[in-house]
Amino acid sequence: MSAVAAPPGTILVVDDNRVNSLLLSRGLEQQGHTIAFAEHGRAALDLLRSRSFDLMLLDVLMPELDGYQVLAALKHDSHLRDIPVIMTSSLDELDSVVKCVEMGAEDYLTKPINAVLLNARVRASLEKKRLRDQQRELISKFATKEVADDLLTSGFSLGGEHVDVSAMFCDIRSFTTIVEARQPAETIELLNDYYTLMMDAIGAEGGIVNQMVGDGLMAIFGAPLPREDHRRRAVLAARQMVELIRLFNEDRAAQDKLQIEIGIGIASGPVVAGYTGTLHRATYTCVGDTVNVAARLESHTKVVNRPILIDEHTRRGLDDVIAVEAQGELLMKGKTKAVKVYAVQVDALVAESA
Repeated sequence: MSAVAAPPGTILVVDDNRVNSLLLSRGLEQQGHTIAFAEHGRAALDLLRSRSFDLMLLDVLMPELDGYQVLAALKHDSHLRDIPVIMTSSLDELDSVVKCVEMGAEDYLTKPINAVLLNARVRASLEKKRLRDQQRELISKFATKEVADDLLTSGFSLGGEHVDVSAMFCDIRSFTTIVEARQPAETIELLNDYYTLMMDAIGAEGGIVNQMVGDGLMAIFGAPLPREDHRRRAVLAARQMVELIRLFNEDRAAQDKLQIEIGIGIASGPVVAGYTGTLHRATYTCVGDTVNVAARLESHTKVVNRPILIDEHTRRGLDDVIAVEAQGELLMKGKTKAVKVYAVQVDALVAESA
């Protein structure tokens, strides 16, 4: 029984000899593949960064950037390193083959290229690409895109590193009372809607949701992908979360359904971020005093009746566009120094939306 052929792909042919490019592409197009051309390495990289390709056929000897330089550029670009590359060259030297494979090439074919062998290598490379894409998609179902990219790029290992981040905690106020008064199916539907809105706002500002427990979530801004403006992004996400809940409540009020309120606490500073758990079950998270402060601030929103509270470290990362109001100091258990607390103004959001 013959193996099922991989579906056709989009292939970039890179060769400074137009005759070679056209002859290579003819047989590939007959197999159903879509072909694009680049005359040298620099043009190839520009195309790869502007369009999506499943495979690249790359000549070794070219002007501008040669095949070795293109491979080196791909290796250091997290968005391009997974594109399979088949080298094509008139060089039939073992050193050249070894060098290309060590630099990440999937295969190496010498010119003149046998059409049957080329089709076989293309099918095999496209199948590997398809399996890698499926792996990424599967991981993404259980982790955010940033964590999935980190896993696929750096691999998995328990442990962490010291980084500067903004940690966010959010939950629905009086959720226990809400649950007691409603059917489980209605509660699950409410939670699914709530998480959809919250994760959209957080993801739009580059944050990741790393914990969801009941109605509560924890998000991180600044890891695993470092961001200099993580404090501002975290607060912008929180403001958007409050606005989305306001709009959500308008829809629920029109349907005579229960409306909800949320509380959000944000703290910024050093943490240890990484994978914790066991080799069989782990999660990406961060730990440290910053996380504890964020959790405590979220709880304190109920006391001061303000939806978003931040600490002094977070406030220092904001510009004048984001207005805050001092809420005094909060002495937390186990700390000898009180934390300065600020409430983020959200009235302006309501006015802008009106």
